[in-house]
Amino acid sequence: MNVADILCDQKVIAILRGVTPENIYQVCESLVIAGVRAVEVPLNSPFALQSIQTIAEHFANELVFGAGTVVNAEQVDNVRQAGGQFIVSPNTDSRVISQAHKNHLVPIPGIATPSEAYIAIESGAKLLKVFPANTLGRDFVKAIKTVLPSDIHLFAVGQVDLNNLNGWLAAGCTGVGIGSQLFNPTDSQHQWQEKCHLLSTFLTSNKIGQHAKL
Repeated sequence: MNVADILCDQKVIAILRGVTPENIYQVCESLVIAGVRAVEVPLNSPFALQSIQTIAEHFANELVFGAGTVVNAEQVDNVRQAGGQFIVSPNTDSRVISQAHKNHLVPIPGIATPSEAYIAIESGAKLLKVFPANTLGRDFVKAIKTVLPSDIHLFAVGQVDLNNLNGWLAAGCTGVGIGSQLFNPTDSQHQWQEKCHLLSTFLTSNKIGQHAKL
């Protein structure tokens, strides 16, 4: 499988906003044990590129990983040099998408309107980030899916947790990104391990709508 296929197959991207190079190894190790296979490090995290490089060095065979909050072409180049595999943006910028392709990275631009979705698609993006998902709502996903090409995949990001994850999938999303509802840099080690335990239980269960919120 290529990176895009793995992201679509895994359904869940862990967004580690605020993670640091000092704890990235332990955080990723816990996620791998929980069954997560996709990790995003937003570039507004402390020394984010260093964290991505650590993932590349230690988890290349266990995770697909990339950067979030990527808003210009120079940042795309930096992520590639750090070893990242995909680029997530809060917006749609054809220059960022093009630069990602030039670097053989998977672009995941943020969209909030049909016009943005089609600009992203015309620029070559196949995976689109519905953001902010909690504001746009599941009806937006259902509506926009009716006009998008069948090979375009949507990922909901914004206040997604284990209580509503299946709702986003049922609405038509291929996957989701879980951010602050999963990883919070102020959590204690006990809180983090408990979240990973809940996530592991969710990922190995076929039950719908019966899981506690993170």
